[in-house]
Amino acid sequence: MGRLSTHVLDTANGRPAAGLRIELHRIEGEARVPVAGAVTNADGRTDAPLLAGEAMRVGTYEIAFHVGDYFRGAGAVLADPPFLDVVPVRFSIADVDGHYHVPLLASPWAYSTYRGS
Repeated sequence: MGRLSTHVLDTANGRPAAGLRIELHRIEGEARVPVAGAVTNADGRTDAPLLAGEAMRVGTYEIAFHVGDYFRGAGAVLADPPFLDVVPVRFSIADVDGHYHVPLLASPWAYSTYRGS
């Protein structure tokens, strides 16, 4: 059974990013259609997959990671507006039976992602 999961690591402080808001959108033409939302737990993960089973559909998606709010809440001194506020990661699902893991490693000034397992 396919699923989409994520986790977020706070690379500035060397810990999971707990309490970070995430939104998942499906891209349909020029529209961003809301699909799911979550807040990361103490391990920087969501408590459940963002998509699973029949909700998995071939297509293009975007996860919006609200890193500006997270780092502000963690006590980081940020510019106004912050250099990174909402980090969008756009990717595609081609196999509805696959496990797609899209993690984010972030600081107030940089981020990276990859397809994990």
